[in-house]
This record gives sequence, structure tokens and C-alpha cells, in this order.
Amino acid sequence: MTAIGVGAWLCLLAPLAGAALITLGGNLIPRRGAGLLATASTAVAFVGAVLCFFGLHASNSTEHNLRAWTWLSTGLGYKTSLGLLIDPLSVLMMLIVAGVGSLIVAYSVGYMHGENEERRYFAYMALFVFSMLLLVMGGNLLLLLAGWGMVGLSSYLLIGFYQDRPSAIAAAKKAFVMNAFGDATMALALFLLIWKVPGHSLSYVVSGDAWPGIGPNGWVANLVALGLLGGALAKSAQLPLQTWLPDAMEGPTPVSALIHAATMVTAGVYLIARTHVLFALAPHVAQLAAGLGAATLVMAGLIALVQTDIKRVIAYSTMSQIGYMFLAAGIGAYANGMFHLMTHAFFKALLFLASGIVIHALAGEQDIRQMGGLRKLMPFTWLCFWIGGLALVGIPPFAGFFSKDSILAAALDAGTYGYVLFAAGLAGAFLTGVYTFRMIFLVFGGEKSAFVSEHFHPHGGKEGPPWMVLPVAVLALLSVVGGFLQFAPAWHPLTDWLEGPARTTAEATNTAELVASTAAVLLGLAGMGVAWAIYVAKKRPAPRSLPLLQNLFYFDRAYDVVFYRASDLVATLLRRGVEEPVVLASGDLVGDATLRTGRESTVLQTGLLRTYILALAVGVSVLVVVFLAVR
Repeated sequence: MTAIGVGAWLCLLAPLAGAALITLGGNLIPRRGAGLLATASTAVAFVGAVLCFFGLHASNSTEHNLRAWTWLSTGLGYKTSLGLLIDPLSVLMMLIVAGVGSLIVAYSVGYMHGENEERRYFAYMALFVFSMLLLVMGGNLLLLLAGWGMVGLSSYLLIGFYQDRPSAIAAAKKAFVMNAFGDATMALALFLLIWKVPGHSLSYVVSGDAWPGIGPNGWVANLVALGLLGGALAKSAQLPLQTWLPDAMEGPTPVSALIHAATMVTAGVYLIARTHVLFALAPHVAQLAAGLGAATLVMAGLIALVQTDIKRVIAYSTMSQIGYMFLAAGIGAYANGMFHLMTHAFFKALLFLASGIVIHALAGEQDIRQMGGLRKLMPFTWLCFWIGGLALVGIPPFAGFFSKDSILAAALDAGTYGYVLFAAGLAGAFLTGVYTFRMIFLVFGGEKSAFVSEHFHPHGGKEGPPWMVLPVAVLALLSVVGGFLQFAPAWHPLTDWLEGPARTTAEATNTAELVASTAAVLLGLAGMGVAWAIYVAKKRPAPRSLPLLQNLFYFDRAYDVVFYRASDLVATLLRRGVEEPVVLASGDLVGDATLRTGRESTVLQTGLLRTYILALAVGVSVLVVVFLAVR
């Protein structure tokens, strides 16, 4: 087996083996041992991804299909293999998922120390990493769907990890239901592909301009693209299926980091990039994806302005940043979107894990209004927040500047519709500066609050145990240097790397790059200035009531009315109009009729032999007459 084959199967199966060993070992494995085993398994997965990267780089081919066996075969000629597709796009995702994922799992060793259910937690975390790797490495759309469903299951288990909290259970169910809707549209799209594609194939088309058997801009292409887009919107928490993501903060903080940075919410962007040939055949659906991404990034930025939970502020920033990636994918700037996916994984994981250090030091408190004055108490965490915040806003030379601005430049060169998307992206840049540094100024600026003075107690050291501090330091470094991987138009190795599986069709001019970068940086700085003026210079004014934002644009209420209450009303009407008068009442009628029939039929049971013989003779006579008449 080649280095690519060894690395690929090692990357996929190591987290699964870790989850299985922790589960089967049970109490035989110490709590700390479960964490170390989960960390080691995900680290081995990263080593496998690195082997695949170097093997692919040295190979003459950019696409390697590793087939283990035929997994499914039907009498209709449909066959699918249990195999892996190793190409530049899947390798990029493998490096992100396994690399950032291993840092998050290692951080969990310190964060979850002392929890009663550490073994269960680490088994779930390893399973989550395996599920996402199956999603990105699967050699066909059916395996992708299998990983897609397992990612949903893993998120359900981890969001609801604290089973004694009703809010956590409700959040887990909400995430599962919202994602199930997208899973259904995606499955229907695959059924349509099996029906319309010759040979009933769900294999990827990784290059070219056509998907076999599907014409451009036809009803099949549009329906399949819409179905896949539905799955992507749900998994990546984009309009109108975004309501589950903020509630997912009910899980432990490392779970939030894993969902938002390395795994679940990036799956939708990967799906569109992987099936970009199909979306190219449905340009209106691709434009819809870009428009929904632009609307989401603005809406999420506005909502983040009024959030008081530190994790929810970061959660809404994730929703906003994924919107940029959808915008890029919708206009054909796939490499730009994937580049931002990578840098976002660095600085978003950094912000979540740094917030976990703050939460631990403040006895589990997450309300930023209770914080303040932590800069002197937690200088390392304060520095990491600034690095993550500057990368998130897109200030040079931090990672977000290089990746986000390239998306805006591509939008600026995408015609009239691109101007609208560009304007939305600039608005998002300004809002990002405001809400990000509102959070930083409230948490770290000013004097210590009364709550901090009473409850501040570092967990396992000055600011945290090494298991928590070291992964955060690595992510901070990546957030500083990660953007230098590509700086269009001067150098673009990532775009060249993804040329085959995710060819970018929206190349920006030098002028567009300059205009987009200048405008985005200035607006980001302006947003930071507004946050400083409000929350530092004016000493935290009392927040004004903004019902539209505080009620999350009323999406949850609308869904409650349209789906839950409407279903409850229909069920009530059916119960009163059908079940009670027909089903329940008919039970007594049927019983009475049966008893009456039994009583009346007793007159036929005389006990006299001559009566029975006479009845038999009459019956035979009737049968003879009937048969003679028919003949």
C-alpha cells in the first residue's frame, strides 16, 4: 500500500478506534486516560493527513480512489464502493479537521478534568472527528451522506452532553430536527441523481464542465442543486435554517469550538465546493446560495451586537463568517471560500478556547456584563483574544485579512449582483469590528467588576493548566501566520492546489483586490473605534432595547407559529372532529352491536337434531339451485 493509502486509512480509522476503545474499556480506563486516548487518536489522524499531503504532492496524479470493497449492490445496476477519495480538496479538509480537532480534544483534557462523565465525553469527541473525516474523505455522495448523518448524531450527543439540564436537551433536539430537514432535502437530491444519472452512479465529478446525464439549467440540475443546498444551509446554520446554532452553546465549550471551527458548520461549504460542477449547471441556485450567505452574515452580525453570553457572541460570528464562505462558493470563488474556512478554523477555535479559560476562571459565568478588568488578571488570555479578534475583523497581518478580503474582491468583480454582495460583505466587516471588540472591551477592559473580585479563581494555574494553555498558544500562532499561505494576486498556492477539484471561476483583478482590502480594513477599524467610543470612552452605557435583534429577527417565534402551533391546532381539530366522535364513540357502538348480535343468534341454537338437519338440507338445496342456474 502506498503512503497515501496508509495515511488515508490511518486518518479515518484512528479516531474511530479511539472512540471504540474508550467505549468498550468503560471504567477500566481512567478518566484522564480516556482524554489522552482520544487526543492520541486524533493526533494520529493528523499524522495520516500529513502523510496524504506529502504523498499527493509527490504523486503524478492529483486524484486517488482507494476502494476497500463493494459496499452496496442492487439488481438495478447500482453499485457503490466503500472507498475514499484523496485529492487536494479532501486533504485540505483532513488537515483542518484532524489538526484543529486534535488541539481542541487536547484542550478538553484540562477543561473537562473533574467532570463525572469524562469517558463518555471523549468517546463522543473522537466519534465526532471520525464522522467529519468520513464526510470529507468518502469516495462518493452516499458515503458523504453517511458521514453527514453521523455528524448530526455526534452533535446531538455533545450538545446534550449535560443530560440533567433541560435547556441542553432542548438545544440538542432542536439541532437534530433542524438538520434532519436539510438531511431530507439532500437525500431526495441523491435519489434524483440515482434516477437520472446513467449507471445509477453517485460518484463525484471532480473536474470538467458537466455532470453525466444532467443538462445545464434544467429542472433536474436545479432540483438536485436545491436539495444539496438545503442540506448545506442546515448543517452550516445559514438562513433560513440557522436557529439551532446559538442554542448549541449549551454543550461544553470545547464542543462549541469543534462544531464551529473544525467540523459541522464547515460541512456545507465543503459540499458546495465538492459538487461545484453540479452547481455550475444550476447558476440560479448558486446565486441563491451567495445571496443567502450575504443575508446571513449581515443578520448574524446585527444579532451579535446585543448578545450578552460570551459564547453566543462568538457563535453568531461563526454564522456570519460562514456566510462569507457561502458568498464565495455561490459566485464560483471556491478556493477563496476554502481559504477562509481554513483561517476561520484557526481564529474561531482560538476565541472559543480562550473564552473557555475565562469561563473556568469565573466559576462557569458566561455573561459578559458580569465581567471586566480581566486584562491584568489574565494577560495571556487577553492577548489571545486580541489576536483572534483582529483576525476575525480582518486586520492585517492577521489571518482573516488575507482570506476574507479575497472573497470581497471576487464579489466586486462578479457584476451587478456582485456589487450587492460586496456591499453586504463590507457591512459585515463593520459589524464584526463592533461586536467583537464590544466583547473584548467588556470582558477585559475597565476595572474589576464585583463579580470578578468575588469569583475569579484560575483553573489549574495562573490562567489555566498546560493542557488548556498550550493548544490556545498554537492556535494564536496559526491565527497570526496562517494567512500568509496565500496573498492574491502576489502568490496563490492554495488556489493552484485546488485547481482540479474546486476550480475557482471568479478571479479578481488587482484593482478589485486593492479596493476590497482597503474598504474592508477601514470599515473594520471603524467598527473597533465605535466599540471603543461606546464601551470604553463612555464607560458602558445602559443597553437600549432593540426587540428585533433581541428576539433574533423573530425566526424562532415564526417557526413556532407556522410549524408547532399549526400542527397542534390540526391535531386538536382532528381529535375533536374525528377521533372522539368516530373512533372513541364507535368503540361502544361496535361493542353493543356485537353483544346484541350474540344474544339474537342464540335462538338458532335449539339443541334439537331435527332442526339442524333441516337447516343443512335447506343450505344444500340452495347451493344445488345456484350451481344449476350458473351452469
